[in-house]
Amino acid sequence: MRVALDAIPLAAPKTGIGHYTDSLAEWLARIHTDHQYELISPFDFPFDACGRHGHSPKPENLSRKFIPVRSIFKKWWLLGLPAFLQISPLDVFHGTNYCVPVFAPCPTVVTIHDLSLLAHSGTHETDNVIRGRRRMPIMARRARKIIAPSEWTKREIIEFLGIKPGKIQVIHEGAREKMLPLPESNCQSVLERFGIKKPYLLFVGTIEPRKNLTTLIRAYDTLLRETEHRPQLVLCGGRGWLDGEVFSLVEKLKLQEQVLFTGYVEDSDLPALYSSAEAFIYPSLYEGFGLPPLEAMACGTPVITSNSSSLPEVVGKAGLMHDPEDHLALTRSIVEILSDKDSREHFIRAGLEQASRFSWDRAARETQAVYDEVYQQWKKRG
Repeated sequence: MRVALDAIPLAAPKTGIGHYTDSLAEWLARIHTDHQYELISPFDFPFDACGRHGHSPKPENLSRKFIPVRSIFKKWWLLGLPAFLQISPLDVFHGTNYCVPVFAPCPTVVTIHDLSLLAHSGTHETDNVIRGRRRMPIMARRARKIIAPSEWTKREIIEFLGIKPGKIQVIHEGAREKMLPLPESNCQSVLERFGIKKPYLLFVGTIEPRKNLTTLIRAYDTLLRETEHRPQLVLCGGRGWLDGEVFSLVEKLKLQEQVLFTGYVEDSDLPALYSSAEAFIYPSLYEGFGLPPLEAMACGTPVITSNSSSLPEVVGKAGLMHDPEDHLALTRSIVEILSDKDSREHFIRAGLEQASRFSWDRAARETQAVYDEVYQQWKKRG
């Protein structure tokens, strides 16, 4: 079988969808050596990083197709990609980032990571919301099968897009292999490079409204004012839409000396940052899956997260949870991790066990099964 995957998410600094595309493509190729997989994009993207850990050789059955038609990118899904598929003998096309071509000479699969554009439109730019409301129902109908990363997202696809449950396959993501607990000696140089001082609390993700960082900052301010704990708060991630409120709140509360914004952090540094943190805090209002908490657990870091959307499904009972709007509850959870050694050790052990239940090996096998299903259906229908 020959499968093409949308590689546009790899053309920018990788966040959640980029990590999904990268990991899935590699594991598909490593497990199913008798199939051919192609990453295709109208934007140039690094390919060497697709090797496991970024070091080992990329699988021979995984190739890169850079189609330089950036000038017509707005017509890529309508014209450019269908034209490429017409001259390429593909068996399946997988849209890894919500989109598939409207017209395709082969069966298509689409991954819908979340429905935040519809369910939480206020946390996105208006143009993106309008475009999403127009395109997402079309893409969901045109694809032969939809992959959702969580049961939560599946329910929302059914509710907001009116898709029948049988068309949606839930396939959980996994923590990448490099996400492992590291000894302190392996972390110190990374901490020094970013100016991080132990003890510290960690967040990883784009600085944007949906991540609910204002609640985290208020909880942190309460921690400093009402307890004896003085950890640094480290916020790792690139700047996103409407991030000004987060920086303004830090200034208003006079926390500039205690809160560190690192900017975007490369994958190679994340295991050290996770492993050395007292706790990983992810107060997000809405997630289709929630990869950072999973990877933090895999690194042996206690996780504190909100009890909203898919996060309980991912974290289970292995983390402390709170109402995303309740900053005092978040403060109490932080105090518990910082003060109670037994509780901290419990959540470290529980987190490692929970993370082990998710894997890219399983995700790749289940995804290939979806490809097989749609391809056989396509053949039967001629």
